[in-house]
Amino acid sequence: MLAILLAHALAALIAPSAVRVLGRNAFYPLALVPLGCLGWVIAHWNDEIKVRIQWAPTIDLSLDLRFDSLATVMSALVLGIGALVLAYCAHYFTDDEPKLGSFAAWLVAFSGAMFGLVTSDNMLLLFTFWEVTTVLSFLLVGHNSDSVPGRRAALQALLVTGAGGLAMLAGIVMLGEAYGSYLLSDLLAATDRPGGVAIQVAVVLVLVGALSKSAIVPLHFWLPGAMAAPTPVSAYLHAAAMVKAGVYLIARLAPAFADAPVWRPLVLTLGLASMLLAGLRAMQVTDLKLVLAFGTVSQLGFLVTMVGLGTPDAALAGIGLVVAHALFKAALFLVVGIIDHGAGTRDLRELCGLGRRAPVLFGAASLAALSMAGIPPLWGFVAKESALAAELDAAPLSPTVRLLLAAGLVLGSMLTVAYSARFIWGAFADKPGVPVRGWHAPGIGSSAAPVLLAVGSLGAGLAAPWMDGLLAPYAETLPGTLTGHLQLWHGLTWPLLLTVVIIAGGLALFAARDRFGESATLLGNADRGYDAALRAADRLSLRMTGAVQRGSLPLTQAVILGTLVIVPAVVLAVGTRTGVELRLWDSPLQMVIGAIMIAMALAATVLRNRLASVLVVGLTGYGCGVIFALHGAPDLALTQFLVETLTLVVFVLVLRAFPAEIGPEQQAGFQVGRAAIAIAAGIAVPVLAAFAAAARNARPIWERIPDAAYEFGGGKNAVNVLLVDIRAWDTLGEISVLVVAATGVASLVFRSRRFGLPPRAADAPNYRPGKVGWLPAGRLVDRRDRSMVLQITTRLVFPTIMVLSVYFFFSGHNAPGGGFAGGLIAGLALVLRYLAGGQYELGEALPVEAGHLLGAGLILAAGTAGASLLLGAPPLSSVILETTVPLLGHVKLVTSLFFDLGVYLIVVGLVLDVLRSLGARLDDELVQS
Repeated sequence: MLAILLAHALAALIAPSAVRVLGRNAFYPLALVPLGCLGWVIAHWNDEIKVRIQWAPTIDLSLDLRFDSLATVMSALVLGIGALVLAYCAHYFTDDEPKLGSFAAWLVAFSGAMFGLVTSDNMLLLFTFWEVTTVLSFLLVGHNSDSVPGRRAALQALLVTGAGGLAMLAGIVMLGEAYGSYLLSDLLAATDRPGGVAIQVAVVLVLVGALSKSAIVPLHFWLPGAMAAPTPVSAYLHAAAMVKAGVYLIARLAPAFADAPVWRPLVLTLGLASMLLAGLRAMQVTDLKLVLAFGTVSQLGFLVTMVGLGTPDAALAGIGLVVAHALFKAALFLVVGIIDHGAGTRDLRELCGLGRRAPVLFGAASLAALSMAGIPPLWGFVAKESALAAELDAAPLSPTVRLLLAAGLVLGSMLTVAYSARFIWGAFADKPGVPVRGWHAPGIGSSAAPVLLAVGSLGAGLAAPWMDGLLAPYAETLPGTLTGHLQLWHGLTWPLLLTVVIIAGGLALFAARDRFGESATLLGNADRGYDAALRAADRLSLRMTGAVQRGSLPLTQAVILGTLVIVPAVVLAVGTRTGVELRLWDSPLQMVIGAIMIAMALAATVLRNRLASVLVVGLTGYGCGVIFALHGAPDLALTQFLVETLTLVVFVLVLRAFPAEIGPEQQAGFQVGRAAIAIAAGIAVPVLAAFAAAARNARPIWERIPDAAYEFGGGKNAVNVLLVDIRAWDTLGEISVLVVAATGVASLVFRSRRFGLPPRAADAPNYRPGKVGWLPAGRLVDRRDRSMVLQITTRLVFPTIMVLSVYFFFSGHNAPGGGFAGGLIAGLALVLRYLAGGQYELGEALPVEAGHLLGAGLILAAGTAGASLLLGAPPLSSVILETTVPLLGHVKLVTSLFFDLGVYLIVVGLVLDVLRSLGARLDDELVQS
């Protein structure tokens, strides 16, 4: 199973290159990936296979894959139809199709993500694949980014299914905590099932995610809108794969939760409503693709009703319907794509006589439509008849409910027959008064996929007993006894009589098709409801933003600091309070430093000179670093000093654009409110820290960190090991935010184009070859601003600072330093070169794009996770490699060194970005002004 996921990932990576080389023919070799994986699925049909890769064992987070009877059926559909759709793409698209390589990559990746979804045993892993399919569907639906309907449909699908996924995540967490395990196999095998309101809420939340993914009323409207996607996307995602994810999840959880009080009322009611309302809408629309789209919503309602019923017979019928729907609906969507290409329209009112001119296509569409309508001997008939029998014998339902549900299913099935006939009539029939359009006959390649799928529907129906043997193992996992079977002929039974009624009623509805009109129903109004909800959310956000963010920095700070003071104070007032022990100082030196810091903070509030204010604020930071050093935290002290120095440099760079003094009109004077907030915040922070420290009732974790740092991380510097190993995930998140922030700041400053090599001395307008100075670009600085002392000092000191930077980087694992400190020191060296020689000297010092450094650092840090896995360790944890090298002797290498190198590059890239944006860019603007 893991090999299948890796194969799809590799195919997705090489797909753009393959398309560039082979054009649209690249879809053929790409189709071999799911086709080959399908061979593995067939070879292990209904086998029980489990794969586990430890990720975070202490919190029970692991990559658990489970291949069983249900996963077998779903995998076969995902991979088999995926291979056919990829081959179909080679004929559907042209070589000049925009972004065809990306489309191929997304489609192959979607196939792999769906396989991962249906084989995930860990619910958190299932949710991950669930969201991956959501994102990929957004990209596929919005493939034509120049189309406004396409962009709208993609965003709509993303918002609806993404919101449902978040609700499902909450339900998954609640179920996992209640059951003590996040494994689906454990939930299904549990004999002592917890109850209570929390479990019912969790079940509802999971169902919300499943129903939104499968486009069930009232979260159905995104699916018809998604028909703006290319036809292969509709045939795969919206007929055979993505929309089946919700059906799959309901089928997976039905053995455990079908008897929950909220399960059947919710699933059966919404499933039946979807079947009826969408069936009615399919009789109104005139676009063939929309007919199939609303038909899909209707059929999904039928599927959800059957797999959610919770009996073995219903489960067998439901999984049979899943297979039938994938076969006939994928075939019909592909047929529509051929019609759209060949006739130039999908409007059934404008099509005439295609049945005579495209007999093969007409035959394939007819077989698929007959299966959709449930006409013997097609597989759709076998599954639908079994579904009616299972519903009539459903013991968990009362006789009244069974009768009402049967009536609804019969009426919905009549509508299915009617819109199936309407599709064939609209696409292929001769219509009086409708002119015959031009027709481009499809090739054998484009017709092969729908023909194979349609013939598959016929073959499965004729081989019903064999299909029963393939599908029955899943039904046997539900509580109860499996009594029904998938057969083409059961004799004269009530389901057969109902089938006759359904066919007769459906043909009558088709005969009265003109009376349905094109007016929207409740199903059509849901899309307008979605738009209204978005507009309401926009208005609410504007009002909230207008209330709390009025463009006043003091007001924003007051809200933030007020929240910091009030909320914890209320909690402390009403909660349990423990004894707090405080001492003023550990040494008199701390008191002296504290007094200096207080004096500097007060001075910052009264000074009028901007630079002086920045300097005294910096002194408070340096004082904090001294306190760290006195407490025996040299790493924190070093980092504090370096960060404070770099912050001062940034302030100085920005303040060049402001007047030196704060003018009288800008002075706010003493304000009691601001002073009160400042004093309250100043008191609140140490009070909260004191209460937090006093609340500890267990052994402090810091006592175990030094030993754990050396045992697990291979380093004696506990702070550095914490950053690059023990809590490396936090560090990865922080440096990711740092990269995003740097990109955002640079984008605001550069506006048009951020990237590009920094200018070098030869790029300067006043550059004169042959001139030699202490610095390569030193002579380019205006004589009035040039400092020979600073340039000479920089020439002498810069190499030493860079060597010191490298020293701190390598020594940081066992002594004060590390990638962050080393990067800051290297950044300060770049600052010195910039101050001495200007922007051209910066280009001479490091002629590299800042964005490349940031990206390389992030890739290197994140790539350490994969390297750790390959070396047999949890991701982002250290692997210690020891060897003996000639001349060097015994060498000990810890893989977290490469993570630290990523941090180093990111810090250097950030400093370079700051100097280029707030420094060099501001220089240009000041000169121009």
